Amino acid sequence: MSVPVSRIRKENEAPVRPERAFVLYWMIAARRTRSNFGLERAIEAALAIGKPLLVLEPLRCGYRWASDRFHNFVIDGMADNGKRFGAAGITYHPYVEPVPGDGSDLLPTLARDAALVVTDRYPCFFLPRMIRRAAERLDVSLESIDSTGLLPLDDAEKEFPTAYAFRRHLQKRLPERLHELPAGDPLARAARVRGASIPKEILARWPAGGAPKLNGVPPVEDFRGGAESARARLELFIEEKLDRYADDRNDVNLDVSSRLSPYLHFGHLSIHEVLTAIAAREQWTPDRLGRERAGKREGFWGMSRSAEAFLDEAVTWRELGYHFCARRDDYDRFEALPPWALRTLAEHASDPRDATYTLDAFEAASTHDPLWNAAQRQLVREGRIHNYLRMLWGKKILEWTPDPETALSVLIELNNKYALDGRDPNSYSGIFWVLGRFDRPWGPERPVFGVVRFMSSRSTARKMDVKPYLRNFAS
Repeated sequence: MSVPVSRIRKENEAPVRPERAFVLYWMIAARRTRSNFGLERAIEAALAIGKPLLVLEPLRCGYRWASDRFHNFVIDGMADNGKRFGAAGITYHPYVEPVPGDGSDLLPTLARDAALVVTDRYPCFFLPRMIRRAAERLDVSLESIDSTGLLPLDDAEKEFPTAYAFRRHLQKRLPERLHELPAGDPLARAARVRGASIPKEILARWPAGGAPKLNGVPPVEDFRGGAESARARLELFIEEKLDRYADDRNDVNLDVSSRLSPYLHFGHLSIHEVLTAIAAREQWTPDRLGRERAGKREGFWGMSRSAEAFLDEAVTWRELGYHFCARRDDYDRFEALPPWALRTLAEHASDPRDATYTLDAFEAASTHDPLWNAAQRQLVREGRIHNYLRMLWGKKILEWTPDPETALSVLIELNNKYALDGRDPNSYSGIFWVLGRFDRPWGPERPVFGVVRFMSSRSTARKMDVKPYLRNFAS
């Protein structure tokens, strides 16, 4: 078995049923054909049991915040996956739910003919609940496979209060895990795997394809989803932006961000692919890992300053959020903030605010602050906010709402409705960092914030020239 045991979780007590027709891979989070432990496990099982393989990639439309923005991005990925599976001779069924609830019986119906069901483990949004419900309904073994990060989600039994604490753990554990990478192209083994026949009743009731028009947020122009676009953007970032990342990542006019987070969120790209590409550029091998493992940001990877700065964001901070969500069902609740943050926010909850705005006013970018309004317009237009300004955007919402609980609800609503990388553990890390998660107390104590870190538009404008940004998102 090439998929590490640490990546495999049995979700129910039902048995493998080798007398049935096929192995079913229920692709719900790692929506890609490369560097995917889930697909690798499904292919291994099909070979071991001697059964053909069927890949089901469904897309629900009844979840909160569903919109054309997100669905078009996923459907772009389905087109890429269809080409790759077709060339490999693997049966692939992409199903887009036309109305909420129409696809609810698709998996149980298919699973009646499945010897084993393999799916993706993902610790956030509605997916954990969906997997638990499926496990209860199926009479065949259901395995969830963790392809989320360089460290398995079960690598530690505790949650980590800060990036520093997680970085120490990562630096201790990662050297041995770097020898457990997923196969770059698991379909290379698929020549010995037959494609399954889809039952006629499935094709009649749940035909492949579809693209329902949803109300709400339109797609982002000139920003396609899918594995091919993800790989092209990764190459662009490494060739043209990575060298400047350490020095220029916080300058809004020198936007050197990778824009990879939507692809990581929707599973069109894996962090293993990102590391492999950066390692090739840096001519790096794991034996160059530094001996310094005391939680410091620099010196561990043995790469350039910019590569280390980027990997601290893409690995340390991203996986910190994933591990937190995997251990806390209340990851999106106000009460999940650290005690010091709950205490100081409560002490200042009734402080007078210079201004307060409703959700509608925030959404319409109708505050008194031109820089905040520009950031909100970028979110609505592009599905993202420049990394530095996203922090400021969140801090101002805390400052301009009647209480911190309201601030959290506004942050979640706007981020999850518009951000392409929203509804993700890493996204929730950013939202809750505004209120103190993964941070520490900062003095001096201030109105509204207490000892939660403070940011201002004035100080931001002193650090960089924001005039071009204001012009670009003036309306």
